[in-house]
Amino acid sequence: MNKLLFHNIPPGAAGEHIPQASIASARTSREIVRPGEPDAVYFRRLEESGILLNASQIAAVRHYRGPLLTLAGAGSGKTSVLICRAGYLLSVRGISPSQLLLLTFSNKAAAEMRGRIALLPGVSESGAARLQARTFHSFFLYFLRRQGLQQEIFNETRRQHILLKQIMRELGLPKDAYPPETLLALLSTCKMNLGEPGDLPEASASEKEMKAVLMLYEQWKLDNFKIDFDDVLLIACRMLREKPELLLELQMRFLYVMVDEFQDTNALQYELVQMIARPQHNLMVVGDDDQTIYSFNGARSEFILEFEKLYPGARVITLDINYRSGPAIVGLGNGIIRHNTRRRSKTLQAARGSGKQPCYLRPQTADEEAGQIVEHILSEVQSGARNYSDFALLYRASSSNRAMLELLLLRGIPYIDYGEGQLLYEHWLISPVLDHLRLSVNRRNFAAMENILPTLYMSREKGMNHIRRMEGIQPKQGPLIHLLSLPGMEDFKSVKLRERLELIRGLIQLTPVQAIRQIRTAFYDYFIEANERHQATLHREMLKEMLDELEASAERFDSIPVFLEFIDHVTECNERSRLPGFNEQGDRVALMTIHKSKGLEFPVVFLIGASEGILPHSSALEGDRLKDRKTAQTTPVRGTGTSVAGNAAGLAALEEERRLAYVAVTRAREELFISSPAQHRGKKAEVSRFMLSAFRATGVAAALSGIPAAARPFPRTASGGRTHRVPVWNCTGSRCPGWTRMKAGGAEDHLSSKPCPLCSSPMEKGSREVPV
Repeated sequence: MNKLLFHNIPPGAAGEHIPQASIASARTSREIVRPGEPDAVYFRRLEESGILLNASQIAAVRHYRGPLLTLAGAGSGKTSVLICRAGYLLSVRGISPSQLLLLTFSNKAAAEMRGRIALLPGVSESGAARLQARTFHSFFLYFLRRQGLQQEIFNETRRQHILLKQIMRELGLPKDAYPPETLLALLSTCKMNLGEPGDLPEASASEKEMKAVLMLYEQWKLDNFKIDFDDVLLIACRMLREKPELLLELQMRFLYVMVDEFQDTNALQYELVQMIARPQHNLMVVGDDDQTIYSFNGARSEFILEFEKLYPGARVITLDINYRSGPAIVGLGNGIIRHNTRRRSKTLQAARGSGKQPCYLRPQTADEEAGQIVEHILSEVQSGARNYSDFALLYRASSSNRAMLELLLLRGIPYIDYGEGQLLYEHWLISPVLDHLRLSVNRRNFAAMENILPTLYMSREKGMNHIRRMEGIQPKQGPLIHLLSLPGMEDFKSVKLRERLELIRGLIQLTPVQAIRQIRTAFYDYFIEANERHQATLHREMLKEMLDELEASAERFDSIPVFLEFIDHVTECNERSRLPGFNEQGDRVALMTIHKSKGLEFPVVFLIGASEGILPHSSALEGDRLKDRKTAQTTPVRGTGTSVAGNAAGLAALEEERRLAYVAVTRAREELFISSPAQHRGKKAEVSRFMLSAFRATGVAAALSGIPAAARPFPRTASGGRTHRVPVWNCTGSRCPGWTRMKAGGAEDHLSSKPCPLCSSPMEKGSREVPV
């Protein structure tokens, strides 16, 4: 890939200074903990094992009694602090291992903590074995088993989905009326907010149907002596409320409670933690409000923001040194997240004094984006500079990986998809559209016929049985016409069927994108939007996005048969990728949503789709979008009396989107590439406001303080090339970043001003540093 395609600032950024984090002090426990201090031996032994803690980490490790909120910035070594504090309590304070409870969110994290605690100085093997370091579900299942609970855990996703589809059929609903994952998410959200399945809403027909399905699902579990993991927490909470003696037993046993990834806790989990931590309140929680990105799972940033309200006098310690990335990547993260208003104030420093600058791409489309990134990956791997496993491709939503996934498949590049592994063309929303295209090529495609029957408001089973019966009597070139003789066929359905047959016959004359647009305009968009079940399970914006993405894919092809052949090819490649062993971890490029990436880190990160409407996502920009943008850019200062209550929901959604951007950029250890396509599904897309805001003048002086003048960043190409100054037109608008080069040959010399193409404000003559 030509390195000149990379920029050192996002195109359109108002400032030219690259955000840089200040370099943290190199002082560690070696200098901070003096030889004569009572706990010096513990820290000396940590140092011998290679664990060197900074001042804030030492303060958190030494905390003994009372509530402690540890704000752990990205890459700040929170796991080391947790395990070292556990070791400190055991070996310095003499706490019994059985009195310590450490809760986290993944089995992998829990196992890592147990293993690392066992290696700490002063911790015996038997002592580590008695320590309870578990996930929430594991610990409370362990507790319930001790109380005699015998139900089996029903947690196999495939079996859950089969059961839900079976229940839908029993209720007379179509088998695909509601996606099983949507139903399970609805049920989980209810339980995680301390609700019961009977509390599910039923204000609309779709809500009543979903509640009926889930109530039967719950009854099946009851009849078959099964519970799921959400039930584990709900039953434990109910039992501890109803049996105070059991709660007292836990409180007397676990005198010290520690919670990892506190920003991910939901209301039910937090309630359980509070119950056990009473009355001593020896509770240490470790988390980062800037990484609260799971609000859809019930996670609430206010648990961190309002910690002192529940625990007056709680100590707050901030871990603000990033050990993961260089100062430019850390500085970019700081520049992004500082614009959020509901957050704990913290600015990360970098432990490393050097590192590569983030690079920015501005491809025209998602397909061009995929091409540039894949070429770069191949170049790096073929030159021996990198392995495939060094690269992670992160994106806001699964629908944004279509172009990237296709190209990786077609080029035979090994990858591991941490999502569903489903292509756009396999989605239930997309397949009926494609089947109309298939019928235009071959009107005797019976599988395609069956899949489009619901769009004609006909039963698949009844319709296909009639078609096959009539075909046995008199075959037709287009067997769909047999439906005209279907017993009980209503007149309006006959009219719609004739219109559909006419539409299918005419599609073959069109290009693929023209055909898809005609299908959408003629009936499909209305069919989807008018279906209350679809509206209940997928946001309208998401439905439109997926269909728009299909159009973006189809635009590359001139004929329907060629487009369908391409789809069949990539689908076959994807089927092969699902074979056992193909998706095992190894030397593979990682593909995942930003949500999936939290807690992970990679040598090289590509954040794709960093454009308006993608990140921030269009769902966060609904309503008065201009007002949202203005609010985001001119955030009122607390205490000024400026009210944002009228836009509270929109601002909250926008701030979570900004946290997603922050999480994405802070996953990179060595290199970070941010790509902002200029078009998104056929429409112009500006560079994400989150990237541009990091380069605004506000805070630049602070970001550069402490950096020697000679070492301060200066505009350069990503390859380190030189720059020169050229004459330009600069926009005079107070908030507009617009500028353009002056035309060569003195063509504009006679002009004193001209309108800005972005905001129409007057532009004035000036100069600017650009790459040579």
